[in-house]
Amino acid sequence: MALEELIEKCKNENAKAQGELYVLFSGKLFSVCLKYSRNYVEAQDNLQDAFLTIFKSIKQYKHKGSFEGWMKRITINTVLQKYRKERFFEIINEEAIEDPEEIEIEQSNLSLDFLLHIIQELPNQYRLVFNLYVLDGYSHNEIAEMLNITSGTSKSNLARARMILKTKIEDYNSAQAKSN
Repeated sequence: MALEELIEKCKNENAKAQGELYVLFSGKLFSVCLKYSRNYVEAQDNLQDAFLTIFKSIKQYKHKGSFEGWMKRITINTVLQKYRKERFFEIINEEAIEDPEEIEIEQSNLSLDFLLHIIQELPNQYRLVFNLYVLDGYSHNEIAEMLNITSGTSKSNLARARMILKTKIEDYNSAQAKSN
């Protein structure tokens, strides 16, 4: 079945079409959920919540732009909605922010599982900002709006996330070098 036909059937609340859409896109959207969630189980819950929202909102999709992109945006917003209610962001002085340094991981033999694991270990505020900025390409202004924080807070949280990740990667590389 063509994607447009599948979408139209989902708009008519056809359960079989919804199941097909889930099978078609759940893997990609689960990887999005994994990036933003603290662990695998939370990512599964977030995926289910995202699909509930997608099915509830699908009538609003007007076949303009990428359907997958539309679903990804809903998925990210569904996950972020859970964190917006938590007050874990620090208010900081924007003038005191230095540009965060880049993490050099190309030279390392780091597995994707290891990287995902250390990103998931980041405190919520750092993980969310890191993923939105580094992995999904949002600007600090967009992140500030999405998370109801200032762009300075976004920059600060990104810098702190990068410092934590850099330390974890250096520790891992050191341990690998000692074991070889």
